[in-house]
Amino acid sequence: MSHSPALASAFNDSKLRSDKISPGGMCSLCTADCSGTCELGVAAVLGAAAVYPTNTGNNQIASEKNLPLDYSCFNINGRVFGAKGLEENKEPAIFNVKLERQIGTRNPVKLALPLILPALIKLNWPDYFAAAAMAGINCTIGEGSQSKDPQAKLDDKGRIIAFPKLKEMLDSFEKYYRGYGQIIVQCNTDDDAAGLPEIALASGAKAIEFKFGQSAKGTQPANRLKSYDEAVQKQKEGALVHPDPSDPDMIALHKKGLDPVFWMYGRLPMWDEAYLCARIEGLRKLGLQNVYFKMAGFDVKDIETVLRIASKAEVDLITFDGAGGGSGYSPDKMMNEWGLPALYIEKALIDICDRMKEEGLPIPAIALTGGFTSEDQVYKALAIGAPYITAIGLCRATMAAAMIGEKIGDALSKGELFAHFRKFGNTKEELFLELANLRGLYPDSADSIPTGALAAYSYLQKIAFGLQHFAALNRKFDIGLADQSDVIALTKEARDFI
Repeated sequence: MSHSPALASAFNDSKLRSDKISPGGMCSLCTADCSGTCELGVAAVLGAAAVYPTNTGNNQIASEKNLPLDYSCFNINGRVFGAKGLEENKEPAIFNVKLERQIGTRNPVKLALPLILPALIKLNWPDYFAAAAMAGINCTIGEGSQSKDPQAKLDDKGRIIAFPKLKEMLDSFEKYYRGYGQIIVQCNTDDDAAGLPEIALASGAKAIEFKFGQSAKGTQPANRLKSYDEAVQKQKEGALVHPDPSDPDMIALHKKGLDPVFWMYGRLPMWDEAYLCARIEGLRKLGLQNVYFKMAGFDVKDIETVLRIASKAEVDLITFDGAGGGSGYSPDKMMNEWGLPALYIEKALIDICDRMKEEGLPIPAIALTGGFTSEDQVYKALAIGAPYITAIGLCRATMAAAMIGEKIGDALSKGELFAHFRKFGNTKEELFLELANLRGLYPDSADSIPTGALAAYSYLQKIAFGLQHFAALNRKFDIGLADQSDVIALTKEARDFI
């Protein structure tokens, strides 16, 4: 039995010729007559480039591995007697479950929902960030954001001296800010070296997230460059390029028209406690109000190290991203086969946080992300991770809603609404039921909210309302009261796990 997908994937539109598969993922009968439609065929043509998906761009990509233990191995408990977080009285005991949470050390941040939107800066990001503000939750501008701005400028040392589009990114959230949540600028090692935190603070950002890794991308990406000239330019901008285009042997090959394939590599995060603590304090003096960490399912010892650094540096929240991951720019097999899944990260976090609590150390707020799409998964994760998990991240699903909403808006403007939506209505007002609630929040601008933002907000409200049902089912009228007694293990492995 194998939990891994066969050598055929949506990552690269590959297919297997047969449904008879060997444990290694190949067709059990590999015939000389095959035209090479599987991943081996892609590798036979593209070589090293086949490590990465061929379907990036306007797509989202995530793990295809069927994990042996995940949140489906648990059901949600329910209770008839008692009530917590509310007077034991049937009149007020409906679905008025408190979902608000608070994070932060020096500068508290209120979340209207126990959710966050993790780092992203592709596809319909303006509506993704707008929806976060409307829902009252945190969102994060993804790493390398300056590369999305054609007007961004670097000096001869690779430091950012102009990044005008960042204000547009920040404003997409701030336009709808209502006292809850925060927009955060993510910063990887290269971004940090390029001075992105300083530019972000000067542009009005109040929060920075230092990135150690994500569930799909434990290493930074390798991008194939199109030419020798591009390799030279990227190296001048401070990027790591291999082979080295400035090497005399490479220059000689170039003059002969024998250029190899050049790759640009993102630097690996190798920050240490001394650097991070000093860097954070330096940025606080420049106006940084909140600091965040982004960590993936690395070795458990590394997870503990990050938690302890965050405790010392008074980090406001750490987002732990569990495998399998999703990214348009991550190695295929890294998305499927690397790292601790979210459920396993929860187990590690509980053990580590328990030890830190016994030592009297402050424990930062923690968010968990990695494949969550529905309210049952969110409730289970909050319950299993109690009392340490404050929020759950919903990235790909929220972006999917934002993209769908944008398409619906285009279809409405052309009078060509998709048939499967017509049963709900034929106008923006009829289709987007949450618009009525948004008019109370934004009386002067609700009708001009883009349909992509409406759709993403609507999806988040579905998650919120579903959470309230599950919490009320367990007679807990504050989501912060959810705990491990609220889940039922369905298998021996699940019982042993928690």
